[in-house]
Amino acid sequence: KTIDHNAPNALDTAASLLRAGGLVALPTETVYGLAADATNAQAVAGIYKAKGRPSFNPLISHVSSREMLLDYARVPAVAELLVAAFWPGPLTLVLEKAASCALTPAVTAGLATAAFRMPKQSFTLSVIEALGRPVAAPSANTSGKLSPTCARDVLADLGEAVPLIIDGGPCGVGIESTIIHIRADGEALTLLRPGTLTPDEISAVAGMPVQHYEGSDITAPGQITSHYAPNASMRLNAAYPEAGEVFIQFGPAQGTTDMPLAEETPHYTLSPSGDLSEAARTLFSVLRAADTHNKPIAVAPIPNTGIGLAVNDRLTRAAAPRITPSEKP
Repeated sequence: KTIDHNAPNALDTAASLLRAGGLVALPTETVYGLAADATNAQAVAGIYKAKGRPSFNPLISHVSSREMLLDYARVPAVAELLVAAFWPGPLTLVLEKAASCALTPAVTAGLATAAFRMPKQSFTLSVIEALGRPVAAPSANTSGKLSPTCARDVLADLGEAVPLIIDGGPCGVGIESTIIHIRADGEALTLLRPGTLTPDEISAVAGMPVQHYEGSDITAPGQITSHYAPNASMRLNAAYPEAGEVFIQFGPAQGTTDMPLAEETPHYTLSPSGDLSEAARTLFSVLRAADTHNKPIAVAPIPNTGIGLAVNDRLTRAAAPRITPSEKP
């Protein structure tokens, strides 16, 4: 069921199962992914079934090399710059599909574009390389719920729905990748989902500004209004917890005031020092822990700059009114 990524048989077992059309939960630096052969329609259908994921929500295809990407996508010059600078790493590029693209249609949800990433986790890169084609791998959790940042999270959420979980330890980044759409002519970049790689960093390499997506259509993973959610209701930008709430802090103060917390208030912190990278890394594990109290969750304000854009994006979606998996936002 769960195999350590350093086990002698781990790589062959994972690659063989994917080759046979099975599902494997794989570690990445962002979150754990529920992987299947991205060219196998039946295997990809298994991802949607296991997660209860809506069919209009596309998947990211994970590649092991630039050369593999070229088999599936049209890659303009600016994309080459971003690949050279940030791959492998937490950056997903949404590109026009190549004429030869063999991704099964469910991966792209019928769109003319497809999302691609090269993960930094060496074991998972080796699995993709051994398979010889991309793996579709959304987060290994029930659709809309908290993303998993360790193998134990995957097992607790999906259980028997996943034949094999590869334990690669805790994720180093902790939230999903930044997603950038690159227009077919390479003349425009649009941020579809914020991550730990910021628009300013991307713009500096690309030599052009990164626009923010203004539409409402689902063009990439992570755009559904209600997503990344615990079971409990959430209240954001809370200066102080109300009676009966769990409090999630950020920084050295109790909240936005120095008032001591009531003794009976369960509380956690995303980062005692106010470090946004640490807040991103701990976000899902802290939300998971807070959710065990079966009480509403209040979250202190997070600066909405740099990596804070990504943390606030996840919190806003986690706190949004819940929708059923089949319901378009």
